[in-house]
Amino acid sequence: MASDRMATPQSSSRQSSSVSSSPISTRIQSLQVDSVQRWMEDLRHMTEVECMCVLQAKPIGVEEDSQQGELIVATGIGAGDHVARNNLQTLLRRALVVSTELGKMFQRLEKGRWQRVHSTAVRANCHVRSLVHEYSVARSTPPEMQKYEKTLLEKCMELTNITERCLHTDDEFFLKSMREAIHEILTDVSDSFSNMIDMALANEIQVLIKQIESSDSVHTIGSAISNLLSLTQDGPQLCSIIAKEGAVVALFKICRQDRFRDLYAHALRTVASICCVEEGINQLDKVDGILCLADILTDENSVEAARAEAAAVVAQITSPHHTSTQHLASFLESMHDIVTALIKLCESASCGEVFLLASAALANITFFDSMACEILLQLNAIHILLQACKDRQRVDTPYSKDQVVTILANLSVLEQCASEVLQDQGIERLLLLLGEKPSSSSPSEGAACERVQQKAAVTLARLSRDPDVAQMAIQLKAVPRLIELCRSPTERNNSDSVLVACLAALRRLAAGCPDSIEAADHQQLIKPRLVDSFLLCSNMEESFV
Repeated sequence: MASDRMATPQSSSRQSSSVSSSPISTRIQSLQVDSVQRWMEDLRHMTEVECMCVLQAKPIGVEEDSQQGELIVATGIGAGDHVARNNLQTLLRRALVVSTELGKMFQRLEKGRWQRVHSTAVRANCHVRSLVHEYSVARSTPPEMQKYEKTLLEKCMELTNITERCLHTDDEFFLKSMREAIHEILTDVSDSFSNMIDMALANEIQVLIKQIESSDSVHTIGSAISNLLSLTQDGPQLCSIIAKEGAVVALFKICRQDRFRDLYAHALRTVASICCVEEGINQLDKVDGILCLADILTDENSVEAARAEAAAVVAQITSPHHTSTQHLASFLESMHDIVTALIKLCESASCGEVFLLASAALANITFFDSMACEILLQLNAIHILLQACKDRQRVDTPYSKDQVVTILANLSVLEQCASEVLQDQGIERLLLLLGEKPSSSSPSEGAACERVQQKAAVTLARLSRDPDVAQMAIQLKAVPRLIELCRSPTERNNSDSVLVACLAALRRLAAGCPDSIEAADHQQLIKPRLVDSFLLCSNMEESFV
């Protein structure tokens, strides 16, 4: 039964997904700010490096009213709400500059542009020394990080010296051997730099986690959570570091204390972001986070915002795209309570985002256990979801409709689903979903509309096993709409998945009611093998319609 359920794209806790990636090069995502503003922020580092070249890498003196460098971290917990966040942003910016220079070196080395290779090595060396100096002034450096710093600085100097030697010779054999040696050193520099930055980021993240764990102030804890949440937007690599440093554990401690009820939603939103990576989910499992989520979802005293964010965490950890599923064993123990709470949240949602989070969680849950589908049928879920589709306040985007039709598609593998869909005029709703079109040029919205059309066709095909459903669909002119989607690429946004689903639905309807399809359509869309009909329609010009 479960094997017949269809695959769906990852249901993110928000409309854009899940969650985004950011390396230093691959680890550090470029900060989303105006390009001129970004240039002005980076200008200081660029000009300082030029000065340092002249002064043979001697550090620039700081202003009299400043005790430390740019990476200064306040020692007091209340010393500025965004100090730690700003430190991390600065660290990420500086690391991005270094990684960019290292990337240029690799490219120029391959092309044998020795003058450029050397000048880039000098700039990278100065940037690294500046970063290490400022960070070591700002706070005490852990011993293991000092080891990487020392190795890194030595390798950077070696890189500068060896590239300079290549400027004074035209011996091809010598340059070839030097190219291999430089490539090896450059690789070592990149690895050492990545390790050092990871340790520095972990060091800064520990500051925020200590604020959450040691403070009794709602304001201080809330500020630290905000900074962590902001950091999670910089990509999965940083989320992994945040998880490894114990952020998930600290956040669930907050969610288990009544005095911090006002912080539940904020903390859970951060947990959902961290759980885009396996390390976050593993930490959640170790602290019985699923049980805590179930308690918040089923607690009548929990505010809607907290229950919505708990639903977001559930949606994240049950995503079919996660490779690890060990945590789902403990989820099954609380599944009935969670599914019941989520469908109630769909029914009572005050806005589109709350409905989206609850329905996304339900959509994911219906994939990994058929019992979830049976529970939903018992809870009158089809009626609740179809009624919600009529409410523009709850179902207001293709993303929400995508979750609804995903649930319906997975429920439609159960025989008793057909009668309930008929009772609530569900066939009419499916035909409306077949006509879903984006309201903007957004690629993500267009993709969501394609998924809605595809899953609506799949649901219609599955339900049409019931003769009453097939007859109703034909009476409501489902066949002309399906033929239009097959023959018109623009109607299906040139989507092959929509085409396959519509062909399958047509063939199911034709099997039960052959007279519903005209001879020409039958000859092209029904009689050939499915792959032949697919090839015919996928290569069809728009003028054919």
